[in-house]
Amino acid sequence: MPQSSQSVQIDECATIAKAKGVLTQVRYRFRGHRGEWKENEREIYDNGNSAVALPFDPERSTVLLARQLRMPPFLQDGRESFLEACAGKLEGEDPEKRMIKEIEEELGYRIGKLDRLFELYMSPASFMEKITFFTCRYSPADKVSKGGGLADEGEDIEVTEIDIGKASAMIGNDIVDAKTVILIQSLNHRLRGSTKIK
Repeated sequence: MPQSSQSVQIDECATIAKAKGVLTQVRYRFRGHRGEWKENEREIYDNGNSAVALPFDPERSTVLLARQLRMPPFLQDGRESFLEACAGKLEGEDPEKRMIKEIEEELGYRIGKLDRLFELYMSPASFMEKITFFTCRYSPADKVSKGGGLADEGEDIEVTEIDIGKASAMIGNDIVDAKTVILIQSLNHRLRGSTKIK
């Protein structure tokens, strides 16, 4: 992590909490767009970078999603299940290799190759996390298990196969995960433009 630059000066970094991730309080100065120096303070949470993938079957126009309990949406809205694209923390691993493992563990499909789309920050004001986005082709022949995730990591995932059109219509209602919305919209854009899904 860069400590300072010509336009940003880090004055203090203090660890507030450390568990699975690290919560840090950062005091800094930065040069505004008019050239003046300003002081600010932020709490930054770093729980590592991650990747997310949306498998797509072009023959049947279906996608694979994972449904599971996510505590923040439950606390915020009382949602007892959360429908989202398959995702996982990188933990130092290559994003593509990590996602191939996650797809098999969570969804039960063995995928040989992913189509890398882009990297995005989801909440750059407070979170360090950068997410690598993928899509890929799958078919029923790629299924090797029932999926469901790793029980020893507390995962209890229901694999959901759904028509891409229906998934699009569920955005904002049953699908409220930003990563998943981005992937569905990106896939729809590529399909309208006849971009080949590798």
